[in-house]
Amino acid sequence: MNYILNIETATKNCSVALAQEGKIILCKEIAEEGYSHAERLHVFIEEIIQEAGITFQDLTAIAVSQGPGSYTGLRIGVSAAKGLCFALNIPLIAVDTLQVLASQATISEGLIIPMLDARRMEVYSAIFNSKLEKQREVQAEVITENSFESITEPVYFVGDCADKCQSVLVKPNFVFLPEIKYPSAKEMSTLSFAKFQQSDFVDVAYFEPYYLKDFMITTSKKVV
Repeated sequence: MNYILNIETATKNCSVALAQEGKIILCKEIAEEGYSHAERLHVFIEEIIQEAGITFQDLTAIAVSQGPGSYTGLRIGVSAAKGLCFALNIPLIAVDTLQVLASQATISEGLIIPMLDARRMEVYSAIFNSKLEKQREVQAEVITENSFESITEPVYFVGDCADKCQSVLVKPNFVFLPEIKYPSAKEMSTLSFAKFQQSDFVDVAYFEPYYLKDFMITTSKKVV
């Protein structure tokens, strides 16, 4: 039996799920404004392993959300995933964060555009069809009333940007699904298992999260 531990920390949602052969067994997650990932993540991992009645040695692989998303959140998730892989000598699987988010929407036709907040009117976004096939690569973009204007088919927006984007993206074919806000480790299970079956692993030593934008550190201008 293949047990894969899925870790999703790219947003405010700290999420961990254990899957067997691609099917969810247990999931623990919490979305908080204060980003409690550093405190919650390892607790969730320990609790899931214990409640599932398995040991860490039973794990076949670790899957982690690769980004884009919060710099700090991604670092915490990837560091934990790498540590487990090194300790257990098992492979690491990287899963596209926006694909995880898009997979929560079930549509028969049209496009899914997952968007994650990147400050002000900028978002991280990608475009997927109804089969979750990527139609446009991930990019950081500033949302205006002209964004996605060339698309004539139904478009379903998911992610944590509804509040700031819904008043700007008002074409009749644009539909917001505000109940789908954050990516979750629950939706990673199918994606990570498919990659496991294809031996689509990343190098544990050299893998880095997909930040998309450089992390900026601001310094105080106050004269001491």
